[in-house]
Amino acid sequence: MSELRTTKIKLKNIYKKFYTDSGDVEALNDVTLNIDSGEIFGVIGYSGAGKSTLVRCINLLERPSSGKIWIDSIELTALEEKKLRKQREKIGMIFQQFNLFASRTVYENVAFPLRYNNISKSEIDKRVTDLLDLVGISDKRDTYPSQLSGGQKQRVAIARALANNPSILLCDEATSALDPQTTKSILKLIKYLNKKLNLTVVIITHEMTVIKEICNKVAVMEDGKVVEAGPVEKVFAKPQAQITKDFINTTTNLSRIEELLEEKASIVTLNPNQKLLRLDFLGSNTKEAIITSLSRKFLVDVSIIFGNVEVIQGQVIGALIVILSGNSEKQNSFISELRVLNIGVEVLKDGK
Repeated sequence: MSELRTTKIKLKNIYKKFYTDSGDVEALNDVTLNIDSGEIFGVIGYSGAGKSTLVRCINLLERPSSGKIWIDSIELTALEEKKLRKQREKIGMIFQQFNLFASRTVYENVAFPLRYNNISKSEIDKRVTDLLDLVGISDKRDTYPSQLSGGQKQRVAIARALANNPSILLCDEATSALDPQTTKSILKLIKYLNKKLNLTVVIITHEMTVIKEICNKVAVMEDGKVVEAGPVEKVFAKPQAQITKDFINTTTNLSRIEELLEEKASIVTLNPNQKLLRLDFLGSNTKEAIITSLSRKFLVDVSIIFGNVEVIQGQVIGALIVILSGNSEKQNSFISELRVLNIGVEVLKDGK
């Protein structure tokens, strides 16, 4: 189960159009993505962005209207149905609603994908037993889904998705029906399986906390298009698209500054010699006393209103909302020096 495997996914110029009585719907519009072997790749977007259609195109549960999809060197979109079914065995998938058989036990649910694989009953028993142990529900093997919690049901669904020893795991809103604590435990399990089984994982979600918690890279979707993509820490540190900024704001308290400015709150009321700044740090900058040393150098005062610092994929990312006070020329020199040191500076308000 832990042999070294390399499984890359490539999507090129994917379009998907649905034809309905009320008109045509373009769910995917020229999507190109490269997902490296062993990555946990997140796809995020609001409802209707096309992300679930995208993940279903990866295993051709939805066939693209045009474009090509490769798993390693094999072009899935060129395969006949019989060969495609064989390739799909390499791709496991889990869903928001678990999709378990209510009339079958946990053991029977996990064993279900193996029933036509021409393997012995003892081999099936060993495989299912190992999988239940792997996902931490060995004690539930004879239990029915109705007797399980949401987190336990998803663990059964994960075990079932792994029954054929796939090299890819697709997760379509797999934590959306779970509470925050259970979500965290399922994400921790997926991360563990990614390492232990050398899985390439694609996670579809509308929650930026999920991306931040587990993913190496992320693609942000809007109206069927990928509007931004890259390593998670870089996207968090310097988001380009407005929708990406909106998603990131849901995971920090920094968006509160916009409300304070709109409300003309006293905390953001400035004197003529003051500026309200947002400072963005990445990596080693967060560990250095840069603001203190530069404020001394340029004889300006820096008052911190609030901030946010977190670790994403081993990178420390931080932002501060501050009020800068002092001589106008010295303030400008202070700001220029920060930018030279690769610290992002945005002037939110100038007291003048």
